[in-house]
Amino acid sequence: MSVDLSVINKKKGPVVFEYDWKDVVLYALGVGATAQELPYVYEGAEGGLQVLPSFCMVPAMRGYPPVGDQVDFSRFLHGEQTFRLYEPLPAQGRVELEGEVTHIYDKGKAAVYHILVSGKTGEGTHLFDAHWVNFYLGEGGFGGDPGPRSAPLNPPEGKEPDWSFTDKVPENQAALYRLNGDLNPLHVDPEFARAGGQKRPILHGLCTYGYAVRALVNEVLEGDVTRFKSFKARFSSVVYPGDTLTTNCWNTDEGYLVQVETQRGVVMSNGVAEME
Repeated sequence: MSVDLSVINKKKGPVVFEYDWKDVVLYALGVGATAQELPYVYEGAEGGLQVLPSFCMVPAMRGYPPVGDQVDFSRFLHGEQTFRLYEPLPAQGRVELEGEVTHIYDKGKAAVYHILVSGKTGEGTHLFDAHWVNFYLGEGGFGGDPGPRSAPLNPPEGKEPDWSFTDKVPENQAALYRLNGDLNPLHVDPEFARAGGQKRPILHGLCTYGYAVRALVNEVLEGDVTRFKSFKARFSSVVYPGDTLTTNCWNTDEGYLVQVETQRGVVMSNGVAEME
């Protein structure tokens, strides 16, 4: 077994991440923003540069804690992602990050790692929390706590989305997105991708995630980034550069339910956003 339970609750940090407008623009371009979306890509835009809420994942990744020396990352899969913003992120700043593995659950066929990274200002103001759920395939069955079961969040049956937004993913999008800090060769190297069981390089899950957040800000909030508070979603299937993403959103009593699909089917499910 290569699950190292000793990593639970060990803190990483504080790690300092400093960024400026170029990092904010690079992220926006990485999740599909174009020159027609000036508030995200132009530092001189009227009203100032707007920071997409999911940009918090860029600094958050710098606080990602160690998960064990023997982990085989070809079987360590990104299952779910959540972030919650407590303050809108400025267009430049300094973030102090602290990360930890909060739980490792035993799901039988997989060990499931819950990872939390928090970001604060140097003065201690809480900016955001980012929560990963990662599945380590083949490493369950070690006699651990099976943990909670997450209930499905399905769109209302038979009801058309209240908002729907379609975006073509350029063929070079993964090569661009990786410049935000996720340098996994799975997303750019065809040989590495084939060794991992993919027919070709796949898009980063967090890139798809950012496409969805950008669509929600544009379509539901009409560009007002300050009204976006949190987003949780499950990665259901792979996305390839060149695919067309359709982000659908339903306003329900349970919140804004979100689902993303390509021409092959649903790729992001169990999505729920909190927006004011």
